[in-house]
Amino acid sequence: MKKILLGNIGFKLLSVAIAVSLWFFVTYRGQSETTVDAQLEFKNIPQGLEILKQNIKKTAVSIRGHESILDALKPSDIRVVVDLANGKLGEASYYFDINDVKSIRNIKALRTDPSYVRVTLDQSVIKQVPVKPYIVGQPAKGFEIKKITIDPMTVAAEGAASEMARLWTLRTEPLDVTGLDSDISQSVRIDPNGRNVRVKTSDVMVKVAIGRTE
Repeated sequence: MKKILLGNIGFKLLSVAIAVSLWFFVTYRGQSETTVDAQLEFKNIPQGLEILKQNIKKTAVSIRGHESILDALKPSDIRVVVDLANGKLGEASYYFDINDVKSIRNIKALRTDPSYVRVTLDQSVIKQVPVKPYIVGQPAKGFEIKKITIDPMTVAAEGAASEMARLWTLRTEPLDVTGLDSDISQSVRIDPNGRNVRVKTSDVMVKVAIGRTE
């Protein structure tokens, strides 16, 4: 038995080396590395708190995968999920690593740079905010706007306390009355205008009464 096991040891070692080489060749053939900018997402935000600001929106993630998969990657295919379960009021650093990288299958995350984000958490506040209709254009010649009404006149908006303290009004998206010679009633979406607020009612009804110029 010993003779059988040790016989032609050189040939057997060579066979093993060839087999291992073939395995590596098959496994890593077409493999490549690249770096992508991955969007940061947050989970487990403590109740009653919300994100006021963050110092970065994305992080560079180095990944490895087959070239055909990497070439077909879309920005939404890779993201980094940051856990804020231990978050507290104010500014703090929250760390993440390759285990927090979420991606499509057959892609391996190697590293992230940077590996933390500075987040400011603020108290969440809800308040009633007046809505102003945004009317653009001019009615037909010989006609004018007689009256503008909006329903509801106020909506509940939610956001960070410091953001809400500066929010006095919201306005609608533009309602064009160019060339009109009769009344118009239309549902119009509320425009947050880039503010980080959530509006409970997304649309309001705007009525514009148009009559002849006196």
